[in-house]
Amino acid sequence: MVSLKTIAEKCGVSTATVSKALNDQKDVSEETKHRIKKTAEALGYFPNAAARALKTNRSYNIGVLFEEEAGSGLTHEYFSGVLNGLKVQAEKQGYDITFINTCFENRKMSYYEHCRYRNFEGVAIVCADYNDPDVLELMNSDLPVVTIDYVHHNCTAVSSNNIQGMEDLVKYIYQQGHRKIAYIHGQENSYVTKDRLASFYRTMDELGLEEYIRTADYLETKEAARQTREILNLPDVPTCIIYPDDTALIGGRNVIIEMGLRIPRDISVAGYDGTRISQLLHPKLTTIRQNTELIGSEAAKRLIGTIEKPRTTLVERVVIEGSLVPGQSVGKFLQK
Repeated sequence: MVSLKTIAEKCGVSTATVSKALNDQKDVSEETKHRIKKTAEALGYFPNAAARALKTNRSYNIGVLFEEEAGSGLTHEYFSGVLNGLKVQAEKQGYDITFINTCFENRKMSYYEHCRYRNFEGVAIVCADYNDPDVLELMNSDLPVVTIDYVHHNCTAVSSNNIQGMEDLVKYIYQQGHRKIAYIHGQENSYVTKDRLASFYRTMDELGLEEYIRTADYLETKEAARQTREILNLPDVPTCIIYPDDTALIGGRNVIIEMGLRIPRDISVAGYDGTRISQLLHPKLTTIRQNTELIGSEAAKRLIGTIEKPRTTLVERVVIEGSLVPGQSVGKFLQK
């Protein structure tokens, strides 16, 4: 690693002069500053992070809270996209990201304590139990915090437009001739579910349609399969089923195939998220694609804006539009 001493020897000056030049101090001539900075760049010099933190009292490090209850971890396509967008944007603006945990040297600490220990300048809560006292402590703290898909009075929130997405999906299904639409939604305590479910009810009411409501956890194929079987055994079967997400839909799809039914000839299905797998299945799924990279990128921008300009930053709700992917899993239904 290139040191100040290496640069000093190359330029024929003292290490103190190199330090002053790199920090734009006034008692070094502009000509010398230029020569030293050019030499430092040519040699590939980077300031020591610990020394910079000591000098500026800044870590340029953002904490990321990611506690994903479905057990998919970083393989969860929605959250991996959000995290990648956040990481890329943070790095563009000169920040590192570090995951938050609650353990240090076999000692338990709260999320907030870990953030203070690591000297994080701000926190992005990508996925968490928002009723957890430790999470509430973090959101109500003096640290800049941005949340994904959850609205809190003290934090800027960035989320996909779940209200518009569900409305677009239901209206598309309606345009294909369907009048009996089932919705297997995710966990009721989820902010995402509340938005989607309210939008579903509102759109169905607006269109005067008959609804069938069931619950299965996000990414849970077994419960989605069980609910699908129950729906298909009803005396009055719906013509289309909307699932919590594209992964949960696979559980329902398997049941449909086991029962000797065909998609979309006998029953139509639609997912949510727009994952890669949704377009690999046959027939290709009708779904709502969420712009995960942009969600993550905007979260990083807003958080860094709060860190760097706290006096001019407002708590906001930033909504990122999704897009309908028609697919072939929702077929035309001709009314009898």
